[in-house]
Amino acid sequence: MWIPRHILVLSLAIPAPAVVAAQGHAGHAAVPASPAAARPSDADLAFIHGMIAHHAQAVEMVALVPPRSARREIRLIAERIDVSQRDEIQWMRDWLAEHGGAAGTGHDHAAMDHGAMPGMLSAEQMAALRQATGLAFDRRFLEGMIRHHEGALVMVKALLGAENAAQRSEIFAFASDVDADQRAEIARMRRVLATLPIR
Repeated sequence: MWIPRHILVLSLAIPAPAVVAAQGHAGHAAVPASPAAARPSDADLAFIHGMIAHHAQAVEMVALVPPRSARREIRLIAERIDVSQRDEIQWMRDWLAEHGGAAGTGHDHAAMDHGAMPGMLSAEQMAALRQATGLAFDRRFLEGMIRHHEGALVMVKALLGAENAAQRSEIFAFASDVDADQRAEIARMRRVLATLPIR
């Protein structure tokens, strides 16, 4: 189960009747919330829906690795992404179910406009990735996943810049974790990409 690294602890002198329990991602103790943060904003809901679709494509991409790449470092990257993003997808679906959003299915991304989501690979790019093997696959995979992760950073930045967005502690924590994790993965993939032969 995915557990956030960032939990906001708000020390507010609010009378008990005005305190709204904001449940953390993994069952953390409830924290006080202001009335404005009692309900998720439209930006919060859009971010979660979009990130489910975004993560779903990443999971689809890493599933292509085992039969196409023999490089241990790329297989490890794929395994790490698969585990972390599947856990996050489950948390996001549970969160949506608790907050009035539709949780979606395992192919949430299929119904969404990829062009409107930063970093998403097009149908043609996914087809080319499926057809590649060996070194060609390794390069396509790393370049595509780096671009994909960079798109997630754009989505987090847009959320944090939106009015009344990420006011709930669990949304802010999740967005912060996504940002930190994706940056770390990008750095790791760039290092591996730099070691690949030119041909």
